[in-house]
Amino acid sequence: MNKNDQKAHRSKKGLIDLKKTKVFLVHHETTLLDFLKEKIPGQSQKNITRIIANHQVAVGGAPVSLFLYKLYPDDEVIVSYNRIAKHQRKDLPIIYEDEDIIAINKPSGLLSVASDLEKGRTAYRLISDYMTQKDRNSRIFVVHRLDEDTSGVLIFAKKWEVREALQNHWQDIVKKRGYYAIVEPNDIPERGHLEDYLGIDEVTFNVYVTKNRKKGKLCITDYRKITSNKKYALLDVNISTGRKNQIRVQLGNQGYFIVGDDRYGDPSNPLKRLGLHAYELDFTNPLNGKEYRLNCPIPPSFKKLMASSGLEPLKPEKEKKKHHLGKNQAKKQKRKSNGSRRDKRK
Repeated sequence: MNKNDQKAHRSKKGLIDLKKTKVFLVHHETTLLDFLKEKIPGQSQKNITRIIANHQVAVGGAPVSLFLYKLYPDDEVIVSYNRIAKHQRKDLPIIYEDEDIIAINKPSGLLSVASDLEKGRTAYRLISDYMTQKDRNSRIFVVHRLDEDTSGVLIFAKKWEVREALQNHWQDIVKKRGYYAIVEPNDIPERGHLEDYLGIDEVTFNVYVTKNRKKGKLCITDYRKITSNKKYALLDVNISTGRKNQIRVQLGNQGYFIVGDDRYGDPSNPLKRLGLHAYELDFTNPLNGKEYRLNCPIPPSFKKLMASSGLEPLKPEKEKKKHHLGKNQAKKQKRKSNGSRRDKRK
């Protein structure tokens, strides 16, 4: 968690009190009622159904009231001594939805899924609430995650088989993972290709660069400077691997820190949030070959910050120049070409 993100948007309403809960992990497909009968054998079936009906049970942090709700491996079932309030579903930032997936523009400061410290307001729960409002039997599955303080494209699967296909082939089916990053200081090179081995500290859970390949996993990040002002640089970042905090750690290891990130440096905090936004995710569904290109525009606060003090012109990707000849030049070129042909005949 990033201390610089003030998370003013968070509401205490409906949060799950972890001190008054029991958490169980699902290891095989089953139904909610059968699962709880196995995990809390001291309770009668009548009492268990009453607990479910009273909204005291959540899956992945989202309250569930169906006895035959289907559970899958790795689902996390939470039983609370108190009633779990439902969340409002206003202004859910959905950017795409079909029969297989649903994608949102996740706000900064919102967890993708429930964590050990918080089971309350998460992207998973908000979308689950939205889905069950339309169909009580519907559910969603985690495909990938974004850091809590990173905004942008986040997808969930609507079917177990879709989730399995996407997760099991993720590295092969994803064509692009694009991010906007604002870093400090502004003198970062125009382009960079970073390959580092990243490990995780077992005590602080912070990610760090290591030369020991046995302790770390290879991470590959490419970036291009789009523009800069007197203080900051705006980068277009693409990652070939998706490790925890990858962009933040690899750029920080080069001496360039994402604004608002006090976890891996001490940069300024002009946005009152982390300056990292996932703007594009391109992938193919291996089950049907359908191609997706999901986009979220750059946050207005990013634009405002970069324009605040001496913005340099944008630097688009260089393309091969196409030379267009004028009429007179074209005639000369043609005559020259014809002359060379006559010479060859001779």
